[in-house]
Amino acid sequence: MEDSTLNTRDLSLLEGVEKDPDVNQAALADQLGVAVGTVNWHLKRLIEKGAIKVMRASRRKLKYIITPEGIALRARLTVDFVQQSFQLYRLIRSRAAEIIPAIKQAGYTQVQLELDGDMADVVRLTCLENGVSIGDDPNLPLVRMDGMRVVFELPESGQL
Repeated sequence: MEDSTLNTRDLSLLEGVEKDPDVNQAALADQLGVAVGTVNWHLKRLIEKGAIKVMRASRRKLKYIITPEGIALRARLTVDFVQQSFQLYRLIRSRAAEIIPAIKQAGYTQVQLELDGDMADVVRLTCLENGVSIGDDPNLPLVRMDGMRVVFELPESGQL
């Protein structure tokens, strides 16, 4: 499993346990959108690292407690997450900014977006800051993501 996925899940589990020590694995699995076995595997790793302690609350109920080491790990993972998010933000902005001169050179000052969520917001902001407005006319160039690439397509000639 990729390190960033591991870190994101570890961070979510640590936050979940800190928020509610009585939380069960099924509830954590629902929060993360993964199988209970995946949560179990991650919790065992965090217990081995000393980030979480487990105590028996009753015969069939466990209580998870975040340790000082777990609080420090959560803080480090939070900083890493923020740094990775800003790195992705800067990457998408620079890729969007790289293609804008070609759109302007082709005579366009407006594009349509085929993007959702945070990526759309980043590209929209980059366009607006560079004098390119957003419209919904199908005759306008199209902006979309292809993996991590920002792609602008002219209606008559394809990709730029």
